[in-house]
Amino acid sequence: MLYQDGEFYFLEMNTRLQVEHCVTELVTSLDLVAEQIRIASGLPLSFTQDEIVRTGHAIECRINAENSAKGFLPSPGTIHDLHIPSGPGVRWDGGYERGDTVSQYYDNLVGKLIVWAPDRDRARLRMLRALSEFEIDGLHTTIPAQKLVLEHPEFAANQHSTRWLEEKADLSGLTSSAGSSAPADGDSSLMARDVPVEVDGRLFAVKVWLPEAPIAGVSAKKSSKPKPAAAGSGGAGGNGTITAPMQGTIVKVLVEVGQEVAAGDSLLVLEAMKMENHINAEQSGKIKELRVETGKTVSAGDILIIIE
Repeated sequence: MLYQDGEFYFLEMNTRLQVEHCVTELVTSLDLVAEQIRIASGLPLSFTQDEIVRTGHAIECRINAENSAKGFLPSPGTIHDLHIPSGPGVRWDGGYERGDTVSQYYDNLVGKLIVWAPDRDRARLRMLRALSEFEIDGLHTTIPAQKLVLEHPEFAANQHSTRWLEEKADLSGLTSSAGSSAPADGDSSLMARDVPVEVDGRLFAVKVWLPEAPIAGVSAKKSSKPKPAAAGSGGAGGNGTITAPMQGTIVKVLVEVGQEVAAGDSLLVLEAMKMENHINAEQSGKIKELRVETGKTVSAGDILIIIE
């Protein structure tokens, strides 16, 4: 944009419907998608500016496949069970169903949960009720963090800011919303079992976490599910082993074999769900092995680097 004083400024223009257009629709009773189609068909808008009336209050929560307790790490996976809340003033915009997989290669937005009520506080309470009824089994979501925010006295009193979450909200004690198919970290009632699975004549060794009761033909050893690392950190595999905290693609390798590194140094960049995550050294030492290269796809728990 060229301003009248002769200076140039960058102005971002999103000439499309925004993700939050649902909030506008609920407080105005307009169908913005229908209006967009009308315009594309060469028809005028079905209303004038003077006819727009705002009523009540609406809140939208983006339900993302992210682990709130682990720095919002991307959490791709398969949805084993899904229950969407409903009722007066509750709307769900989403396309995923039970059995669908939220892929590492695309946006991690599972769907949008929107509520309407006559005023802000009743909308807040309605959203809390809807989030409490929302059930998704198979992957982590942002629901625990959203409930924490909505329940906080400062948010209820409308005294929050755009920096409030990082400055005052404590997400460390959140529990996962992943459901029973994703065991909690350190669950001692589960055992890691190596199960042989044959598919189209090919034999695969699959590791699963099951109750301690023995299963014929299955080797088992006491273990807990690998703990995902906090954002910006590699998983601690022990003895200087850096493992992938999530499934993703290596987009940049920042070190080489023989290089000295210090704890906290960035080793590589792992991309998952359109987000770049720096994997850092958890101890000082020398790079002994580098088991990945740029462009390689890795799974959660895969060994990336060994430091000695």
